[in-house]
Formats: sequence, structure tokens, C-alpha cells
Amino acid sequence: MPDLKPIHIVGGGLAGLALGLALRQRQMPVTVVEAAKYPRHRVSGEFISGRGLEVLERLALRERLLQGGGRWAHTAAFHVQGQRPVQQRLPRPALCVSRYVLDDLLAREFCRLGGVLRLPERWSQGYGGEGVVRATGRRGQPSVRGWRWFGLKVHARGVALQADLEMHLGSDGYVGLCQLDGECNVCGLFRTRTPLPRLALQWKEMLRGEPGSDLRARLGGAEFDEASFCAVAGLCVAPRPAGEPGECALGDALTMTPPITGNGMSMAFESAELAVEPLIGYSLGECSWDDARGWIAQECRRRFRHRLRNAALLHRALFRPVAKRLLLAVLLRFPRLLRASFTRTR
Repeated sequence: MPDLKPIHIVGGGLAGLALGLALRQRQMPVTVVEAAKYPRHRVSGEFISGRGLEVLERLALRERLLQGGGRWAHTAAFHVQGQRPVQQRLPRPALCVSRYVLDDLLAREFCRLGGVLRLPERWSQGYGGEGVVRATGRRGQPSVRGWRWFGLKVHARGVALQADLEMHLGSDGYVGLCQLDGECNVCGLFRTRTPLPRLALQWKEMLRGEPGSDLRARLGGAEFDEASFCAVAGLCVAPRPAGEPGECALGDALTMTPPITGNGMSMAFESAELAVEPLIGYSLGECSWDDARGWIAQECRRRFRHRLRNAALLHRALFRPVAKRLLLAVLLRFPRLLRASFTRTR
């Protein structure tokens, strides 16, 4: 066998670790460079749906996650203040799992397979070199059309959900609730045209929702685990289904899907799997780096473009009051459309 060309993955999130795992399962030389340590909390809806579950199964990780506290979600509900909630069974169950558990499991499995994990370490050599895969997560953007977008996440105890997954829609944001093993994940996306609020003082009130809302009632007696709180700002929710010229990008570094779809974790796993075969071809010397990178970008565009377009349309509708209420009214009258909307964004 010829000398194998090494692969360097910058970013040890879902896409980076899943790609590293898959390549190590094929005995490819892989290094993952990550700026933080494991385990840690991240802003995330913390459930995996759609095709991402199939990737986990092929990586032989799905059952291990269930044994480690993961649980199945079968129902979802959408709440808008002043309207009856829209509730429906999911077309396929979703797997709820804490990122604190998931990232740590992926990292330990990658190392067990002989992968090189360098942390905490920041990559300083740029992303345009041969064999370098950018999986650094969401790309920052201070504002989008005058709006500043930011995300908040915390775990809470003492929360009784009416559905396994709940989405609570407000005027300038939405908060998702997801039942974990003994806790509830509370994760929200918000926007503002003014400077960011003082999150250290205001995050609890923001996540609890507007007075009189179903969300406020749901979290009224919740006990927040403040050690799990995290925030991220500078989010760009406009889909960008292509990386920068000369880069090989995966997951949120490629493009971020609006969180309302709950499909970001799945897309991270899917994009990682799409990259495996071309990267193996490059490592073996069977194709050039430009050919491998071009094939990955092309397949990511083909796989995700319709989902990103549908997700963007749904996201915009939820921030237009008339469109939002019309959408919820239609879903109440024709509940099967909720199942269809899940399918079209997966």
C-alpha cells in the first residue's frame, strides 16, 4: 500500500468527529484539532432526526447512545400565544441526546480507533491547504439585514412536557424544549435590532418566554442547571450551500440550516458521511485534492439544497405575524401537513 496522505479536520464538533470516526474505521490517518475540551455544553436542540440516525447506525453508535441515556421522541407540538397548539406524531422517531454526552462519546471513540485528537488547540494554518477539512461550526456574522441573531441553551429539571419535542414561537424568537434523560433541554433562537442584551442577567427571562404564554407556564417551576448554560451570537440563518473558494467545509461551517427545522445535527452527520469516500480516494492517491473537494461540495449541494430552501421559507414565515398565524391555522385544520413539513426539511 502506498504512503497514505494525512487528513486534518479542524473542529471537533459533530461533523468533524463523525468524519474522523468514519475515516479511522477505514484505517486512514486522521488528526482532529479542536479549540475546546470535552465534555462541554453547546447551544443545540439536542435531538437527531431524519437521515442522521442512519449515519449513526452505520457508525455503530446509535445503540451506544441509547444505552448512555438517549431517548426516543415520537411527538412534536408547535405553540403560538393565543392559539391552540398543533401536535402531531413524527413521521419517524427522533433521538434526543445531550451534546455533553454525545460529543464526549464521539471523541473517546475516535481516540479508541487510533485517531489523533489535539485539544485544546487553535488551528492557525488556514483552511485552503491540501487535506484540510473545515468543520469549525457556525460562521459568525454580526448582523443580517439589520438583525442580530443569537442562541441560548440551558438544561432544566421539573419541566412536564405535553409532547416529546415542543416549539414555542414568540414575536422575535422561538424556544424549543426537548426531553432528555431526567432533564429538559431549553434552547432558543432570538433576534434584535439593538445591541445584544446583557445575557448574564436576562437569559432566564428570555428562555422562559413572554408573560401569559404556554412556554412561561411550562417553565414556571423549572430549576435551571446554570452550569449547562451557554450562548452563541453572530449567527447567520441565511442558508449558504457552498463553502469558501478553495475550502473543504462540512456541517455548519458549510451552511447553517434554520434551527426551527431541528435538522442541523442530522446535516452535520450526513455531510461527514458524504465526505468519506472522496477523502479516502485522496489519501490513497487515487484522486487529487481539488477533485475530492469538488466532489464533496457538489454532493452537499445536491443533498441539501431543497431542504435548505424549504427551511428558509418556513423560517421567514415564522417571523411574519400574519404568515405565522396563517401557517398555524392551516396546520390545525390539516394536521398531516405538519408531518409533511418535517419530511420536506429532512
